[in-house]
Amino acid sequence: MNSLEANIRNNSTKGQLNTIRKSGEVPAIIYGGKDQNQKISISKKLLKILIEKENFFSTIISLSVDGKPQDVLPREIKYHIISDEPTHVDFLRVLPGVKIKIEIPVNFINHEKSPGLKKGGVLNIVRRKVEFKCPSEKIPEGLTLDLDGVDIGESFKISSVKLDPEVVPTIQGRDFVIATLAAPTVMKEPEKPAEAEAAEGEEVAEGAASTAADGDKAAPDAAKGDKKEGDDKKPVDKKPAEEKK
Repeated sequence: MNSLEANIRNNSTKGQLNTIRKSGEVPAIIYGGKDQNQKISISKKLLKILIEKENFFSTIISLSVDGKPQDVLPREIKYHIISDEPTHVDFLRVLPGVKIKIEIPVNFINHEKSPGLKKGGVLNIVRRKVEFKCPSEKIPEGLTLDLDGVDIGESFKISSVKLDPEVVPTIQGRDFVIATLAAPTVMKEPEKPAEAEAAEGEEVAEGAASTAADGDKAAPDAAKGDKKEGDDKKPVDKKPAEEKK
């Protein structure tokens, strides 16, 4: 469990909020349960370290407010539109027996022990997070799926994950898939090297030139063949029949 020091704030104007932010603090609020909402501020530097963790929104944080610890769960963060710095955080009180909806990240281990991955298989992650409904004090730290011995064609379904009976997926009525180990993707045939393409182009050009030369040789022969036998003889001047005597 992570812990943070928190200070009570009593600001009432936007200018006072900006003053808190300029001092390196981030305004926040604690809500939930029968107690009233509580305005606090926390260190921006320490908050940013926690935000970088993937399971930030599913990890209970112990806030020390005036020396009194309170277990809370981060629910929403607002960021500056330009600088992308955190400007406000909402924390939900963690109360025993109170059920909440929460998304839990999925983690995979033992990649090197998977025969499917060794063959070139691809881990196709369908859901990187799974939403559950559970008591706030029984929130899973994460969903860990073991790839040891997993081969191509196998899949992970929600039924394969060991959960507390009170930790229930919000998706009901079907055994949904979290991830599959798919066959290797088909590789495209590599392109021909430039030298090979140039050589192939030269062969095509030589073939075309040879064909053209053969055509030129055949042309005169064809012309000779067009002449009929006796074309070179002079024509006989025959008189019409009526001039004969």
